[in-house]
Parts: sequence; structure tokens; C-alpha cells
Amino acid sequence: MTSQPDTTRLPVGILALLSACNFVIGMGAFVVIGMVPLLASDLDVSTAAAGGAMTAYALAYAVLSPILVSVTGRIGRRRVIAAGMTVFALGALLSALAPNVTVLYIARALAAAGAGVVTPVGAAVVMALAAPAAQGKAISAFYFGLTLSQVIGVPAGGWIAYTFGWRMAFWMVLALAILSAILIWVRVPAGLRFTPVSLSDLGRALKDGLIMGAVLFTATFLGAIYILFTYLAPLLEQTMGFGRDGITLVLLVFGAGAVVGNLLGGFLTDRLGSVASLVLLCLGQIILMPVFSGLPLAPWMVLVLAFVWSAFGWSFMAPQQVRLMQLAPNLAGVVLALNAAAIYVGTASGSALGGLVQTVGDLTWLGAAAGIAALGALGHLLWSHRAANLRAARQSNFQSAGTKL
Repeated sequence: MTSQPDTTRLPVGILALLSACNFVIGMGAFVVIGMVPLLASDLDVSTAAAGGAMTAYALAYAVLSPILVSVTGRIGRRRVIAAGMTVFALGALLSALAPNVTVLYIARALAAAGAGVVTPVGAAVVMALAAPAAQGKAISAFYFGLTLSQVIGVPAGGWIAYTFGWRMAFWMVLALAILSAILIWVRVPAGLRFTPVSLSDLGRALKDGLIMGAVLFTATFLGAIYILFTYLAPLLEQTMGFGRDGITLVLLVFGAGAVVGNLLGGFLTDRLGSVASLVLLCLGQIILMPVFSGLPLAPWMVLVLAFVWSAFGWSFMAPQQVRLMQLAPNLAGVVLALNAAAIYVGTASGSALGGLVQTVGDLTWLGAAAGIAALGALGHLLWSHRAANLRAARQSNFQSAGTKL
């Protein structure tokens, strides 16, 4: 029997649990970044090949997430999320046991398949249960776990990898994933179903230029950021003379900014609306990122810059998710899955563009290049918003004409 969710109040326990699942997924997804040298040494491969474990995860997520969310659209949400966490756990298990880099790639793809179900389906559940006026704060709270994983989970995983071996880091992710799956099954009510989605819904979304234009804004916005962020450490080393401790401090401050930004995004969305919030965040990136091309600066100024830049960047998720849900409420699960895929498209494309910029110029060009890309993202947003308004106007005129007839 299908339950009717109470949209007047979001159960705090469910929200906290889903946010915790996001923490585990964020930790498992990005823990590789802190262990690349260890992977390369132990598996006897190049650093680039070891880093390919992150690429394998990103590509698998981008391809599989929309398909799996569509295929499981008519299944109860508790079963889908618990199954996704279980698959994610299996990916962590296989990673911990991987005898070579090929098996590690397969394991990472398996983990991405599980994560690609949990995060978008969890977001859809949160949005469906939250009252309309509180959707911004609700989705921010949901993604707080992912943000927190960047501040605590990933550094902790890296410390464990260097202290006890990289396999132990995956064993820890496995334990947390199993615990999360059990808690989902025990604590989330059975029978939670919302508007079901299918592969035909995925096809509809992919063919809808308006929806895909809005989704791909995620890739352009984050792509601009990752042009710079991917190479922030070597940039700080070259321009500021920072070593391990200095770079670590900047990244910790960046993480603190991410936490603040995640909360700020929900606040802005509920106060200004999704589109106005996104315009403001784009303007922030356009102004802030070119400053990095002006390094060196006083160390305290770099810390402030990193904090504010991170806050503006991590404020993005809540208004974009709300915007997509408002644009296509009947395709929520599929659209959120496509948006999750677009995150990884943006990450990969931004990193690639940053590498290209360095071949043409040098590291100091990255801030300016990122700012120009952010300007392009703003143009993308305004075009997409105008297209949505034009469609809404046409539909309104058509309905008015039908009423008169």
C-alpha cells in the first residue's frame, strides 16, 4: 500500500539519517584523493593510473545514476536506498580486497552505482516530505552530510590510509556503509512512494531541452570552480611558497567555508528564491576566483579568500536542486539523478580545462580562466531561466485560449 507523505513537517530523524548516508558516500567517494601515492606504490602503477580510481567512480556515477534511478522508480524508497547503500558497501569491500588496479576500478564503479541511487533518491524523499516553504533548508540539511565528509571524513580516511594502510580506509567505509544500510531499513518507514519514474521518464527528460539546459548548469557552474580548485595546492605552493602545513590549513578553512555555504544556500533559497540565489552565487565566483591570479597576497587574506570562495561555491546545491524540482516536479527522481551526474561531468571537465590552461600559460592563469568560465555559467543560467519563462508563458496563453473556446 502506498503511503501519503506528510508534507507539513519533515521528520528530523529521517533527515539526519539520510544526511549521515551522504556523509558515508562522500567519504567513500573522495577518500581516494588522499591515498593516490599509496595506491600507486602498493599496486605498482603510475600516479596517474592510481588517480584513475577517482575517474572510474565519476564516469560510472554519471552514466549509471540516471538509469538506475529510472529502473527502480516504482520500488519503495526504503528498499531502494537500503539496496544502494548495500551495493556501495560491496564496492568498498571489493576495493579493500583489490589485488590490482583493474579490480580497483571495477570496485569503484560498483560503489558509484550504489551511491548514484542513494543520493538522488534521498534528495527526492527529502523534497517530497518537506513543506514547500522549508525545502531550501531541508535540502541543505540533506547535503550537509556530504559537506561534512569533505571536512572530516576525507581527511580522516587519508590519515587512516597513511597510518594503517590504504585498505584499512576502505574497511572503515565498508563498516559505516553497512551500518547505514541497516539503519535505513530499521528507521525509514516502509511504503514510501512518490511519483514513480521509469526509463521512459528518463527518455523524456533527456529529450527536453529546457530540463537538460537547467541540469547542465550544474556542470558549467562546478566546471568553472574545478578549473581552479583541482590545482589549488600547486598554485599555493608556487605563488605563496606554502608547504604541507600551509596547504592543509587552507584546505581546512575551505572545508569550514563549505559547511557555512551549505547552510547559507538553504537560507538564500528560502529568502530570495532559487534563481536569484544562483545569480548571486555566480557573481560571487566571477569576482572571487580571478583574485587567485593575483597571488601572492598576505597569508591571512588567502585564508579569508578561500573561506568566502568556498562558501559561495557550496551554497550552490540547495537552490539548484529546488529549481530543478520546481521545473519538473513529476520527474523529480530522474532529474535529480541527472543533476548528480552533472556534478561529476563538471568536476571532470573543469579539471581537464584547468590542465589545458596550464599548457597554454601557467598556474597563475587559472583564477582568471575560472572567472571567465563562471561568467559563462551565469549566461547559461540566465538563458535557461528565460527559456523556462517563455515556456510557462506559452502554456498559460494556450490554457487561456482553451478556456475562452
